[in-house]
Amino acid sequence: MKLLFKQRFFSWFDSYDIYDEEGNTLFTVEGKLSWGHCLHILDPYGNHIGTVQEKVFTFLPKFEFYAGEEYWGCLQKEFDLLHPRFSMDIADWEVEGSFWEWDYTIQSPSQGLIATISKELFNWTDTYAIDVPDPANALASLMVVLAIDAEKCGRG
Repeated sequence: MKLLFKQRFFSWFDSYDIYDEEGNTLFTVEGKLSWGHCLHILDPYGNHIGTVQEKVFTFLPKFEFYAGEEYWGCLQKEFDLLHPRFSMDIADWEVEGSFWEWDYTIQSPSQGLIATISKELFNWTDTYAIDVPDPANALASLMVVLAIDAEKCGRG
């Protein structure tokens, strides 16, 4: 399953549209006013299905994921000089980025490759291509991309 993640051009808060390979909208994401990034994920019918909430006042960036209103897990940036690395307490997922922070992989020792993420260059807004072999991991993979993009935006 391939997803195309595009940030909207004119928006007061972070907002994104996520499309499938045929150009159908699978998810929309709306930023909400809060301390730190707070991103609400909606299905194509406008129903709230998830949230990515940045924890403030942490040494390294940390994001909590919610499926509906239920706590689902946490993504935290790890200290690494050469390339970005994140750990997750959702199952045993590990996120590692390239030196330029354009490409990422989500791996699991028990499940193998969860997703590959590539930032598309030469676009007016942030655009990512997400390849998720198992569609059951699409929402969690999207949450990871939202958190990574928010972390990068938070650095300026």
